[in-house]
Amino acid sequence: MKINLNSGREKSLLRRHPWVFSSAIKSMEEASPASGQTVDLLSSEGDFLARAAYSPTSQIRARVWTFTDEPVDKEFFRKRIRAAIEMRQRSNIESRSDAYRILHGESDGVPGFVVDRYKDMLVLQSTTAGSEFWKETVADLLVEETGIQNIYERSDVDVRELEGLKPITGILRGTVPDSLISITEYNLKFNVDVVHGHKTGFYLDQRANRHRVGELAKDRDVLNCFCYTGGFSIHALANGAKSVLSVDSSADALALLEGNIALNNLPAERHTSLEGDVFQLLRKFRDANRSFDMIILDPPKFAPTAAHAEKASRAYKDINLLAFKLLRHGGILVTFSCSGGVDAALFQKIIASAALDAGTDAAIIEHMSQGSDHPVSLHFPEGAYLKGLICVKG
Repeated sequence: MKINLNSGREKSLLRRHPWVFSSAIKSMEEASPASGQTVDLLSSEGDFLARAAYSPTSQIRARVWTFTDEPVDKEFFRKRIRAAIEMRQRSNIESRSDAYRILHGESDGVPGFVVDRYKDMLVLQSTTAGSEFWKETVADLLVEETGIQNIYERSDVDVRELEGLKPITGILRGTVPDSLISITEYNLKFNVDVVHGHKTGFYLDQRANRHRVGELAKDRDVLNCFCYTGGFSIHALANGAKSVLSVDSSADALALLEGNIALNNLPAERHTSLEGDVFQLLRKFRDANRSFDMIILDPPKFAPTAAHAEKASRAYKDINLLAFKLLRHGGILVTFSCSGGVDAALFQKIIASAALDAGTDAAIIEHMSQGSDHPVSLHFPEGAYLKGLICVKG
């Protein structure tokens, strides 16, 4: 199956960017290729450019598997999986945690596939027509290449709708434990619910950032907003925070957080959980003249695409402005955005505007991003989705 592109639309492929939009397509050899079918992408003059997976419903009509004339088959995916595993081994992630990402979509050359390891369990997420087409093959290969027998599927994300796919969850291979999976991160333990938890169960991309926040939390009164199951809170408590207040809208997440405190034998008297809406609670804290030495803002994705950037910018500014007002002199703001529609430059402008409207000076002392098991291909800058700043209030 061959697809010819419009004149000039091959430029992104020549730069090895893996996406082809519907507007770039000039003609197709077949009227309606099957969802996930492998196609050859050709220039308007008929020159081979890449081999890709076809998606009949998405605006991203094709996602590149390879820029060479190699077959896309079981051995192709075996090579990609082996290369991804070897990359993680070279970065020595297992010395820090027994939970980490094995496959990270486009940046590992497998668009649509996310695979996370939680000790002796793999969690697979398929988000595109191409990954759905090859899912069973990849599941078999993961068992062969990792030796892990248990794979749970969490293909329940909204982006599947754009690919014409329905949400799917359930056992792909082996079994799923009845209880929570206990993982270790920098010698701290966390219970993970891979069946019902956010994403694949835990925010593995924040591993190094949680460790860094712990190093800065000693003797500080800490407010952790959008805390989920308490990754930042546990690291702060373990490193001598004076107090930690953890806020989230999910009672289930807070219950897991309390369990994680007990799991690590941390002083429960120095921690408080508070269920509620962060936006409303920050205003209540401001009106009550509450103050903190460290505030962590790790909200959900406000802007999945650039079209949502304006609305998201207002939300980011709102919570960061309130945080600056609640910080004591010399206090630390740790603030994140995981929104693909808000790039690093825009995010920094939003935080600067928030500080200005809060009437305070602040300085960035560190930039943060996703962990090394969430690599960013130089040809796919969209892969750099997690942006973080550590700011000190003047």
